[in-house]
Amino acid sequence: MKKAILIIQCTDQKGIVAEVSRFLYAHDGNILEVDQHVDEEMGMFFMRAAWELDSFSLQKDEIASRFKSEVGERFQMDFKLHFNFPKPRMAIFVSKLSHCLFDILGRHHAGQLDVDIPLVVSNHESLREIVEAFKIPFHYIPITADAKAAAEANQLQLMKANQIDFVVLGRYMQILSADFIKHFPNRIINIHHSFLPAFVGARPYHAAYERGVKIIGATAHYVTEELDAGPIIEQDVARVRHHNTVSELVQIGQDVEKVVLSKAIKYHVDRKVMPIKNKTVIFY
Repeated sequence: MKKAILIIQCTDQKGIVAEVSRFLYAHDGNILEVDQHVDEEMGMFFMRAAWELDSFSLQKDEIASRFKSEVGERFQMDFKLHFNFPKPRMAIFVSKLSHCLFDILGRHHAGQLDVDIPLVVSNHESLREIVEAFKIPFHYIPITADAKAAAEANQLQLMKANQIDFVVLGRYMQILSADFIKHFPNRIINIHHSFLPAFVGARPYHAAYERGVKIIGATAHYVTEELDAGPIIEQDVARVRHHNTVSELVQIGQDVEKVVLSKAIKYHVDRKVMPIKNKTVIFY
C-alpha cells in the first residue's frame, strides 16, 4: 500500500489535530495511523499522521504546498512530508563482529525491514563471505591513522554513487569524522552496549563480570560529533546472574544489541522518530 506520512512540530495550540484531520478528510484521505504528543515543559506539539495515498485527491507533488497554505501557515508548523516509496536505501558499516550484520540481513531477507541495501562497507575482509551470500556488494576500505580522511572520502563517494539515504553502524569499530556525520544528520544509527560510561574500552564484558553486574543492555542512537551521546532511539536490558560466565554475558549482550538495533532501524524507516535537540520523540 502506498502511503504518505506527515511529521509535524509547532507551538502547542488548540485545534491542531482537528485541522489536520479536516485537511485529510477534505481531500479524501483514509487515515491509517495518527499519534501526537505535547511536551508541556517546552510548550511544543508533535504529531505523526499516515494515510492511504491511492484514494487521496491531491497529487503527490502538490500535497506539501497545499498543506502549508491550508493548515501549516496558520499554526506556524515545521512539517515534513514523506512517502513509503521508493524504499529507503540503507548502507551497513561493519568491522569484525557479525551478530548485528547477520540479524539485519536475515530480517531484510525475510521481508521484515522495508529497505534496500545496496552495499555493505567494512574496514576488514572478515565478513565478505556473509554479505556476498546475501548477494549484496561488499566494499573493503581499510582504515589507517594516516589515510583515514582518504578512506572516508572513498566511503562518501560510495554513499553518493549508491544514493544512500541513511547509514547503520552494525558494530563498526571506527569513529566517524565530523565531516562524514554532517553528510547524514540524524541519519546514522549506531548500536553499543549500555555499560557506557561505566566500562569503556575493548573488554567491557570482562570488566562487567569482574564487577558482578546484574543488568546489561544496549542503546541505539543517532550519531553526532559527541561520541556515543547522540539522540537515543531505542534501549533494552537483560538480567544476568552470578553464575553467568563472561562468554554468556557477551552472548546475552549481543542478543539485546540485535533486537534494539533492528527496532531502531524500523522506527527510522517508518518515520516514527522525531529528534528534538538531543532527545527523541518516538511514535511507537
